[in-house]
Amino acid sequence: MSVDVDGSRYVDDVEPRTLLVHHLRERLGKIGTVIGCDTSNCGSCTVLMGSADGEQHSVKSCSVLAVQADGTAVTTIEGLAGPDGALHAVQQAFHELHALQCGFCTPGMILSAVDLLRENPAPTEAEIRAGLSGNLCRCTGYQNIIRAVQSAATALRGAAAAVLPSEVTV
Repeated sequence: MSVDVDGSRYVDDVEPRTLLVHHLRERLGKIGTVIGCDTSNCGSCTVLMGSADGEQHSVKSCSVLAVQADGTAVTTIEGLAGPDGALHAVQQAFHELHALQCGFCTPGMILSAVDLLRENPAPTEAEIRAGLSGNLCRCTGYQNIIRAVQSAATALRGAAAAVLPSEVTV
């Protein structure tokens, strides 16, 4: 199989029954992709997956066979930051607003939030809760997680507005 992971191409022989989460962790060293429940209930193993030149969507990598990722691009928590190491707006907001305690659920929460904000750049609190409903946190009570996603949404909208050309009136 051939897959782009965090911007690097990997070509590997993969046993057909290997789950993507195990391939990422054990073969590619992407240990930020957490193995939680192994049943797709907790969301800790969430990654972004899609075409190399198109949109990526969040998937629970414990419910995807590695061979199903053949020809796709996968982004793990390690690949979310910019090439210069600058944190993604969601990562930055989680850090600044203390949206984690033990950190076990954090990679999945962040990647699910990135997908949510790509689809809905200005979600309500209810929409954030629904968008993250497949991810479980046993520590924080979700309040700071919701605040972090709201803050990241605002930051991302501001960044998008900053790169749009200003209107010219004649």
